[in-house]
Amino acid sequence: MKIVFFGTPDFAVPSLDILNKSNHELIAVVTAADKERGRGRKVSSTPIKEYAVENNLKCLQPESMKDEEFLNSLVQLNADLFVIVAFKILPRSVFTLPKFGSFNLHGSLLPKYRGAAPIHWAIINGEKKTGVTTFFLDDKVDTGNMIFQAEMPIEDEDNLGTIHDKMSILGANLVLKTVDAIENENISLQFQDNSKATPAPKITKELGEIDWNKNAETIHNLVRGLSPFPAAYFSYNNKIYKVFKSKIIDSRKLAPGEISQTKSEIFVGCLDKTLQILEIQLEGRKRMAADEFLRGYSL
Repeated sequence: MKIVFFGTPDFAVPSLDILNKSNHELIAVVTAADKERGRGRKVSSTPIKEYAVENNLKCLQPESMKDEEFLNSLVQLNADLFVIVAFKILPRSVFTLPKFGSFNLHGSLLPKYRGAAPIHWAIINGEKKTGVTTFFLDDKVDTGNMIFQAEMPIEDEDNLGTIHDKMSILGANLVLKTVDAIENENISLQFQDNSKATPAPKITKELGEIDWNKNAETIHNLVRGLSPFPAAYFSYNNKIYKVFKSKIIDSRKLAPGEISQTKSEIFVGCLDKTLQILEIQLEGRKRMAADEFLRGYSL
């Protein structure tokens, strides 16, 4: 099976790696163009390009999916299958090129959480399980016929970072399973029930602002769903504080937004219960555990 792999961030690397080490032929990798990043404006590559260079894989970095030179390169590759993991939306002129079509790995149990941020929203909404889905691309985003799914639990201590890392490994195994099944023509497609679809739109800065008039569980899940990046936050005395880890306290009652602290602990009142802040970051400073923070700062 001759494969072209499309991907950009760290999440996609395990999937690329498992295909590269399989008996399939990885003929090219497509990823985003190099960009200037950081204060020094140094040019950096995507994690997928870094892997491709280290493993001597042909790497394409088009500025546009509609670039004629890029499209001609894809046609000449004559791939059997395109595999997409955490990449931009592909136009029909691209995803219909291969003999066996193109499939995507999505970080949810479709049709739930269609969109750009499925992991964030599953945690923010307090889900107890999530998973990954492989599906063939169609014109509408995340709506194509499903091939396989794999479930995983969301534990109480999980946050965006831990689920992201565990899901990338689960997803890689599902990608290889999917490629093998397509090659062996051993798949049974499932239609998505659009009536059960839920959105997972892009995360905005406004979403991350904590409203202490909400219940503690809602705020706790927001913290988990945005940690470690971009992080939930609140304003106090005209300064921004990011919260990376929290804990719900039943026994301590404070008014919504009321702050109480000891020498090593920070508590904030919510609508029903109290939230203990375990990891915090003052703007312009480093992330710290609450006891370390309180040795130099006070709320």
